Amino acid sequence: MKIPTLDQTSVCLSEAEALNPGLWIDHSLNVAEAARAIADAHPHMDGDSAYSMGALHDIGRRAGRTEMRHVLDGYNFLIGEGHDDAARICLTHSFSLQDVNAVFGKWDCSEEELGFVRDYLSETEYTDYDRLIQLCDALALPSGCCLMEKRMVDVALRYGVNEYTVPKWEAVLQIKAGFEDVLGRSIYELLPD
Repeated sequence: MKIPTLDQTSVCLSEAEALNPGLWIDHSLNVAEAARAIADAHPHMDGDSAYSMGALHDIGRRAGRTEMRHVLDGYNFLIGEGHDDAARICLTHSFSLQDVNAVFGKWDCSEEELGFVRDYLSETEYTDYDRLIQLCDALALPSGCCLMEKRMVDVALRYGVNEYTVPKWEAVLQIKAGFEDVLGRSIYELLPD
């Protein structure tokens, strides 16, 4: 896979934190820890790869305070670094429903950029890593891992709800059930803290 090493991931996050400090760094590290814990228990996944992808899923926030533009900024940054598989996660992590309208927040990019994301999502077949980071993004607050429902309410309170909110929640709950079927236990048993 084309992802950064753990050392490269750490450097990348440190540089990003210097550019745009904030709670997104702690959230990203908690996503990474959750992803590693679940991947380590999964028969076909690698914990270190999952950690790097989780840690960098929001790396587009290095560019400053944006809304949905962060997915595209992260993708472009990691593609430029040669980390195509980690870049992919930047685009897919917010889309348990593969629809650009199914977002919390708003699109703050050009129509051409939005078209790129729309086409990318429509042509992408999700992997276990895409689904894992979508799941872990729904399990991690800056303060640590939590029940998925707590994170869902947190996001809804910050960004509001729309006609895609409940279907998106249902999609993430299905992802959770899929991982639990493979693992034979609750994902909550694996999470830190």
